Amino acid sequence: MLELQNICWTASDGKEVLKNISLKIRDNRLIAITGPNGGGKTTLARLLMGIEKPTSGRIYMDGLDITDLDVTERARKGISFAFQQPVRFKGITVRQMIETAAGETMSQESLCAILQKVGLCAKDYLDRDIDATLSGGEIKRIEIASVLARHTQLTIFDEPEAGIDLWSFQNLIQAFEEMRSNLDGTLVIISHQERILQIADEIIMIADGTVADRGPGPEMVAKMLESERASSKCCSRKEFF
Repeated sequence: MLELQNICWTASDGKEVLKNISLKIRDNRLIAITGPNGGGKTTLARLLMGIEKPTSGRIYMDGLDITDLDVTERARKGISFAFQQPVRFKGITVRQMIETAAGETMSQESLCAILQKVGLCAKDYLDRDIDATLSGGEIKRIEIASVLARHTQLTIFDEPEAGIDLWSFQNLIQAFEEMRSNLDGTLVIISHQERILQIADEIIMIADGTVADRGPGPEMVAKMLESERASSKCCSRKEFF
């Protein structure tokens, strides 16, 4: 189980981004974190991965205090993170990145299956370097594939839909649905996208640095849709905020 106790985080300019957040998240669940831009969602995800450290409060995973562990130590404890804007690695091929993430040499069939989940053809990508020749969308999908290959206890995706075309997004939804049906740990997805929220076991809404609401996925989606109708606002991308 993942537990956050009284988490606060203040930016270098003095802005209080997260304000006394306490959460308990059970294992084997797909958790979607949503809310308005600037509300603190990505900051919370970065705190879970150890990219940032809380100003105050503690973070526990299965009863172990991981608050002071750095990114590498948390990765060893079984935490994966997919950035909203992935980094590029000159001189490393797609095959090498996925196998490094998996911690083993993989068969061609297994590599193909993982890349197919994110809408990429293995024969076109496995031996390509992860450099400037790849588009932002391609890099994003390759990073997601590497995270899928790790099968970690806690997997965090920061807005995985960003920069991905519609066809690839359909494949991504199917990959998340498959992960949800075979979960052995916790899957946390930061997202505004209705399709992702609809498959969540639980939705947590973060606004103004606090937990504004949380509840079962279907119940929260219905509540947000009703709120949208009441405010007479329409969003063509089917985002809630």
